[in-house]
Parts: sequence; structure tokens; C-alpha cells
Amino acid sequence: MNWVYLIVAGLLEMVWATTMKLSQGFTNVTMTVITIVVSLTSFVLLAQATKTLPISLAYPIWTGIGAIGSIIVGLVLFGDRLSPLGWGFMILLIVSIIGLKMTTQG
Repeated sequence: MNWVYLIVAGLLEMVWATTMKLSQGFTNVTMTVITIVVSLTSFVLLAQATKTLPISLAYPIWTGIGAIGSIIVGLVLFGDRLSPLGWGFMILLIVSIIGLKMTTQG
């Protein structure tokens, strides 16, 4: 169950990063409230996951899911662009997360 908490927490990190952008510097009250609620929920789920998962595994995976997800959201919703080198680093991030999981007990 802790892996489910961790994955959902990572996905929620992607959501709050997106709603934070949509809050326009916290001037859009609705998006600001959504950002706060979703980020707190993400933190609570991360805390639940770390009850049994090592922090050396849980935190990088949580951050990685949020980072990769935010890159994808930026590309799809906001028209962001990645250079070929940027794509390479995103692939390295994915490989690093998989490598951490494969080499860490938990």
C-alpha cells in the first residue's frame, strides 16, 4: 500500500506544480487553494509511504514523478519545449529512478 501512497503523492506533486502555475503567482484564489490542498495531500501521502519505505528511495521517486510529470504537463498544456539535451537529461532522470528502485530494499 505504501507504494500506492508514494505514486499518488508523486502524481499530486505534478498537479500542485501545475495549479501553482495556473494560480498566476497566487493571485488566482481558486488555483491557489487547489495548490495548497493538493500539496498538503501530497506531503501527507509521502509521509505515509515513508513509514515503511526508506527515505533514500521514497523522496527521490516522489520528486522524480513530480518533475517528469511537470515536464510532460509543460510540454502538452503550456507549449514548453525541451532541447535534445533536455530530453536526454529527462531520460537520465527516469533511468536514475528505476535504478534507485532496483538497488534499494523497500
